[in-house]
Amino acid sequence: MFSFFKKKPAEPIASGTEGAPNVAPVPVSAPHSAPDLPVPTLGPRRSWIDKLKSGLRKTGSSIASVFTGVRIDDALYEDLESALLMADAGVKATQYLLDDLKRRVKDSGATEPAAVKDLLIESLCSLLAALEKPLVIGQYKPTVIMVAGVNGAGKTTSIGKLTRHLSNQGATVLLAAADTFRAAAREQLLVWADRNTMEIISQEGADPAAVSFDAVSAGKARGKDVVMVDTAGRLPTQLHLMEELKKIKRVVQKADSSAPHEVLLVIDGNTGQNALAQVRAFNDALGLTGLIVTKLDGTAKGGVLAAIARELPIPVYFIGVGEQLEDLETFKAREFAQALLN
Repeated sequence: MFSFFKKKPAEPIASGTEGAPNVAPVPVSAPHSAPDLPVPTLGPRRSWIDKLKSGLRKTGSSIASVFTGVRIDDALYEDLESALLMADAGVKATQYLLDDLKRRVKDSGATEPAAVKDLLIESLCSLLAALEKPLVIGQYKPTVIMVAGVNGAGKTTSIGKLTRHLSNQGATVLLAAADTFRAAAREQLLVWADRNTMEIISQEGADPAAVSFDAVSAGKARGKDVVMVDTAGRLPTQLHLMEELKKIKRVVQKADSSAPHEVLLVIDGNTGQNALAQVRAFNDALGLTGLIVTKLDGTAKGGVLAAIARELPIPVYFIGVGEQLEDLETFKAREFAQALLN
């Protein structure tokens, strides 16, 4: 769930600011030629958990097969180590889980492999608990959320889904299309803005930092609860583009000295240990406050969340298991551990 502070009245300011272009909001009802996106529909969380289990079934089956024997011995732990590494848990998280599991087995006096699997769920749940934190909206008005990620991670689609979630919680959202040089990104964001009846600040070919500045200024003037900034996708090795991200953050701070209040990174759950490398690089550049992990619905192994929890425990606000709106949900450590290992 989202956490909401009691909202404070916003101080109106002028939307135009010297040194930045006055970018006019694009009417959300304006015609456009973007390809159709899946129509978002709400569904019960139980159905979503079933989808998560299905998405993680391949990995979960590989780990669960370790516990089909009749003895708790060194061979079981060796097989479990291999299964965790294959699940992209990484060396540090794997070693932590093995050591913690052995301690739990000793303390509980477990004698059956099936009981060891239940203890592993508890161990994984304990590790992942460091990632479980609600996204807080309302402490600042507007709450400025900057969203980054590599191309193909599902960043713009996640922004659309998150916008609907926020709207359903009663928050008013202004979108900033700061991915100004990729027409498809702007058009996709227009589709989501249209469906969510949200306002959007967009200008083709404009400086991304200037668009972000104007959006934050407009959000303050219009009393919006949230301003969400969609940035251009880039690899952390593209240093000039990473510098542009830093520039956007600096310029946003000129519009609101306390902003951005959240800096989110969208990562593809299929990328395994490379996702951890992305978290490190973007965190070094921007100071991340949260993650959205997408595409845990196919070949994704899921263990990368354990690696993140052990090595760089930045909160995972949401995880996604598909393209529909209900396929993006808040992260719960116990739900994830049970979905992976049951």
